[in-house]
Amino acid sequence: MTTDEIIKLLPYKKPFLFVDQLDHVDENGAQGVYQIKEDEYFFEGHFPSKPVTPGVIVTEIMAQIGLVCLGIYLKSQQESDPNTPILPVFSSANVEYLAPVLPGDTLEVKSEKVYFRFNKLKCRIRCFNRHSGKEVCRGEFSGMVINENEFGSN
Repeated sequence: MTTDEIIKLLPYKKPFLFVDQLDHVDENGAQGVYQIKEDEYFFEGHFPSKPVTPGVIVTEIMAQIGLVCLGIYLKSQQESDPNTPILPVFSSANVEYLAPVLPGDTLEVKSEKVYFRFNKLKCRIRCFNRHSGKEVCRGEFSGMVINENEFGSN
């Protein structure tokens, strides 16, 4: 599965898609990029005179690139039908914020798989400001990656 195919399988659309490019993914981790646009919808109300990217958005960027893209890749390796819809289900994050993320910053996210078993994925994820090289946050993320058939109906 290519990085472009993985991006197409993401269950997000603009304005909540936070993956500009996926540079690399394999059985051990993923790496990708998202640029914070100057006109992002969340800046309108998050410190309008001095905009800062909300931590929850940075966390989402890390999850989409580092956990979800990796999860889609890993789960696709188990599926016999490559067209099986894959659903990532986020379960937890423990994130340490180290520096602010400002409009125009480009974030580079790197994840390292801790384990993937019984459809449960845990990763260590680090996020860097691509221009300065400075680490802006890091954490551990967990989730489940299931195919649509495994997602019960209630």
